[in-house]
Amino acid sequence: MLKIAFHPIYKHPLPEGHRFPMEKYDLLPKQLLHEGTCEEANFFEPSFPDESDILKVHEEDYFSRLKNLELTKKEIRVSGFPLSRALVNREQIIADGTIKACHYALDHGISMNIAGGTHHAYSDRAEAFCLLNDQAIGARYLQARGLSKKILIVDLDVHQGNGTAEIFKNDDSVFTFSMHGKGNYPFRKEESDLDIELPDGTGDKKYLQKLKETLPELIDETKPDFIFYLCGVDILETDKLGRLSCSINGCKERDRFVLQTCYDLGIPVECSMGGGYSKDIKLIIDAHANTYRLAQEIYF
Repeated sequence: MLKIAFHPIYKHPLPEGHRFPMEKYDLLPKQLLHEGTCEEANFFEPSFPDESDILKVHEEDYFSRLKNLELTKKEIRVSGFPLSRALVNREQIIADGTIKACHYALDHGISMNIAGGTHHAYSDRAEAFCLLNDQAIGARYLQARGLSKKILIVDLDVHQGNGTAEIFKNDDSVFTFSMHGKGNYPFRKEESDLDIELPDGTGDKKYLQKLKETLPELIDETKPDFIFYLCGVDILETDKLGRLSCSINGCKERDRFVLQTCYDLGIPVECSMGGGYSKDIKLIIDAHANTYRLAQEIYF
């Protein structure tokens, strides 16, 4: 069975007019249930992870100040969210969703987190709606328990996974691959193990061609025993922050290729949703829902 991490805390109240589409975390599971892609049994509710697993990724001083709501005004501004106890709880529960999803991926080949993909969180700071790096925490969790020796992070969000690159920059056991918009945020990028920078207006054909010629060869070279897939839908032409000009069908074909590749090679994959900022919330939900539809189609 496809297992999906979801908790009501994922939909966090924000000030009116805030640009982050928080409502998608409430609407996406409802859509999956409404259309019959998923049943209630597909969902599981995460809680709080062991803090020792967070501290395998994030510096103790940063995490302590985050928990105690002691970040500076500048740090809070850079995070993109007003700081609160509820927000900090939310970020920890998202990370636990990814941790628990890793076990389901090992058991069933794939698992999902309705939220997550917080790839801008550095080891020592928050950035761009990301406070704790859920997939980095999941990766270190697996390795600390001897459940994985070589991990590949496939980050196809439109923005570079700069925090993830920083966290694993000296760790040969985790290979970071980010394919993102060249002219997009972050404007000062980190160095992943493999960065593919795409120009504005790339479109479906060139995007999919580059992915298809890169991913199988990369997997063959790195030989991962576990993959984290960050499947942001901000590559869409309708995305306010994207600019890569991919169609919703192109985004779906991207997901199909990644998931089919993982399935064919028998490599467990955990999927965290990442970004999506189209003006029409229905487009965001449909694009994210495609990932779940494909997971059901390919795996189950």
